[in-house]
Amino acid sequence: MTRITAARPEHFGAWVRIDDGTLVAVDRALATRLSLDGGPWWTDAPPRPLPLEVHVAVTSRCPADCAGCYQSATRDGEHVSLDALTSTLDALSAMGVFTVAFGGGEPMLRDDLPALAATARARNLVPVVTTSGLGLTREKALSLRDFAQVNVSHDGVAGGYEAVRGFDGEALADRTVRTLVEAGVPVGINHVLTRQNLAHLAAMLDHARALGAVEVQLLRYKPAGRAASLDYLARRLTEAQVDGLGDTLRALAQRHEGALSIRVDCAMVPLLSNTITDPAALARFGVFGCEAGRNLGAVRRDGTLAGCSFDVRHDAVESPLRGASIAAQWEASPELQRFRDAVAAPSEPCAQCSLRSMCRGGCRIVSAHLAGDFGPDPECPRVRAFRATKTDP
Repeated sequence: MTRITAARPEHFGAWVRIDDGTLVAVDRALATRLSLDGGPWWTDAPPRPLPLEVHVAVTSRCPADCAGCYQSATRDGEHVSLDALTSTLDALSAMGVFTVAFGGGEPMLRDDLPALAATARARNLVPVVTTSGLGLTREKALSLRDFAQVNVSHDGVAGGYEAVRGFDGEALADRTVRTLVEAGVPVGINHVLTRQNLAHLAAMLDHARALGAVEVQLLRYKPAGRAASLDYLARRLTEAQVDGLGDTLRALAQRHEGALSIRVDCAMVPLLSNTITDPAALARFGVFGCEAGRNLGAVRRDGTLAGCSFDVRHDAVESPLRGASIAAQWEASPELQRFRDAVAAPSEPCAQCSLRSMCRGGCRIVSAHLAGDFGPDPECPRVRAFRATKTDP
């Protein structure tokens, strides 16, 4: 019998998490039958929606020195104190957050990582974590069973990993996945797509499946941290690669259907817009466009709240909100409001795009880096075509 483990009212009805971890949106009629009270959420002026998932940076320490590290982690970085993280988890639980994703730096370097997972579980939060595998032992893997999933960063076979990160960590990633699978921990793989490794994507997915991963999430390379440099232009997908990406992913999803879940992050959606034109087809990958400041938030190492984990600028939250509660920052942060406004009032060509409800204007981190604002994603094929018409004589 299916059991509800958590529920939270929303303007449309409620979010409900059932005992297999699935998060389900239900309408008001079903929410009422489930004895849920919508309270102020079911009025004509409901409160601001709260995040479903929050990413929490737990350390700035990592010895890998990856070329494109979005957090600019270093060998002598510092861990966030357990007390501070416990306070963060208390605040997220009180807000009704469902999932907390721990990241770094390298979280596996923390001796108290299992305790962090247990602390989250005790607050009815579902914990996940991302790791390169540095610091993982068989004994530690056995202690990570409180995590709903451990995601391993693995950026390719046939030299793809080294091409993306600047060091050959393929064997480390392989060993990490196998060790976790043997320990009975569900494993996903995070795979950053660049022009250097896209050609080997099919081989990478076959490899992930053979290793025992339950899913692969394809991540767009983003200009944040050490990647916010001229080097970004040499690593991002080429226009030709972007133009064929939708067909490539459709074929690969069909090939692995039922055996390996293939997902894309919210930043990838605009890159699929020229070959996947039906919003329902995009929904098949299980994501929408930019969720920053809406269903997604991120807590930086200094305790300030960001729209997403790639919004790493430490001056993003204005000084009057520094030290404020996470709930207060969510409500009043001008920076988070910028993310929301970009979705609510998009510029052309996004305003008239048939994929607007799904794509939401693309990745703000990319547009801010390349264009200096939160405008339409300049790497979207539809945006490129629209702007080409404005510059043609």
